[in-house]
Amino acid sequence: MTNFTDEVHYKPSLEDMTIQPMEIDHARQICEWQYESPYDLYHWPAWDTMQKDEIEFGDPVLRRMQYAAVVNRDRELIGFAQFFPIVGVTRLGLGLHPALCGRGIGPGFLRLLIREALRRAPQNSIDLEVLTWNTRAIRAYERAGFAIEDTYVRPTPQGPAEFHCMVYQSTL
Repeated sequence: MTNFTDEVHYKPSLEDMTIQPMEIDHARQICEWQYESPYDLYHWPAWDTMQKDEIEFGDPVLRRMQYAAVVNRDRELIGFAQFFPIVGVTRLGLGLHPALCGRGIGPGFLRLLIREALRRAPQNSIDLEVLTWNTRAIRAYERAGFAIEDTYVRPTPQGPAEFHCMVYQSTL
């Protein structure tokens, strides 16, 4: 895997990113990602635990149906997405490699995921949830065409937290 932290100017364009099925090797890598505080709450459990307990992409059926890997042109994992189906809505879950966060990649990354969500379910609207304190992500989502439509408190593994529901407003 490329050490993205050594590549100060590394910024993949939309053409440099590809969505592909999430493989076990991708899942293992994601479980090893370490985000800096306060984003460290986005850490996943160890891969062995996720697989044993069939948590999220540790469940092979859920991984195949809802999850995808995002790779660069060298086939290195740079992020992932979940396309969670709700009646009439595709809810996006996503993660970007920690070394790539805060580099302005978010809007292009989101546009790729929007295209895939529309390909999978063109009749659905697209939304996502984001913690209200995560202004870095909110700015990226707004630049990609999302707008805050609702704010609410819901449970998380760390206790109740306030979220925005952001809905995709633009067309590609």
